[in-house]
Amino acid sequence: MDFFAVFAERFPESSLEREFSFAAHTTIGCGGKAAVAASPASTEECAEMLSFLKTCGIPYCFLGAGANVLPSDEDFDGIVFRFHRLNRLYCMGATVYAGAGVSGSGLVSFAREQDLSGFEKFAGIPMTVGGGIAMNAGIADGHFSDLVERVVGIEQGKIRTFTLAECDYAEKHSVFLSGIAVTGAYLRGCESFREQIDSNLCYYRKRREHLPKGRSMGCTFVNPDGKSAGELIDRCGLKGIRIGGARVSERHANFIINEGGTANDVARLIETIKREVEAQTGIILREEIQRLPRGSQH
Repeated sequence: MDFFAVFAERFPESSLEREFSFAAHTTIGCGGKAAVAASPASTEECAEMLSFLKTCGIPYCFLGAGANVLPSDEDFDGIVFRFHRLNRLYCMGATVYAGAGVSGSGLVSFAREQDLSGFEKFAGIPMTVGGGIAMNAGIADGHFSDLVERVVGIEQGKIRTFTLAECDYAEKHSVFLSGIAVTGAYLRGCESFREQIDSNLCYYRKRREHLPKGRSMGCTFVNPDGKSAGELIDRCGLKGIRIGGARVSERHANFIINEGGTANDVARLIETIKREVEAQTGIILREEIQRLPRGSQH
């Protein structure tokens, strides 16, 4: 089926791209291509598109900044939804509304301009608001779930608003990973002084300076309760091991660096790490990353 022709005929005003490259649009820099990428201009258009795809039985997946994801090397005969056109930002008192396509840096900068604190911990994290909401992104000091008041999403082709309780947040988990599209969120900060916000931003940016450079997905595994996944991997003697063009970073063992490898190289390295850590410690590491294509956005 020529998805591009079908979609272009049904949604003539939409932004479409043929032969979408996962390698060019993900931080890990590998993966195959998708038949079409679609970028809806509004929540309503997104809902209409998803309803149409469901009716036609056309497969699709969601993609934000392309961080924390591992695509397949195989081409995807379906539609990739991108959310960069959903970039609305406005403030109501201490509450910020951010569209799913707003970048993490854009959200942090906007909150700073409004003299709102609570967003600084996201400084330097490659993400979009949609992906951050879906993955409950953050660091040890806090996650998106600490700020969420409600989330606008699309479930089964219908627009609905999710309360914080309905988001079902846990460590790097939410209800949205089940295939619900996030199109925007209401996030509550707290009023502060610009000088204090700038000091916080400096602190969090410095904390990220030690992280490995190069093409990666960020942290590969969720930290087990009371333990560091990176330290476990290091203790198992896995720093620096390589499969094809993928290797475990010597700087931070929870990072896999892609040096011209394939998605299969990365996937095989992930399985090797999980197997060795379980064999040596009895701990089963849970992947923080999401595999694509699937109904998720990052």
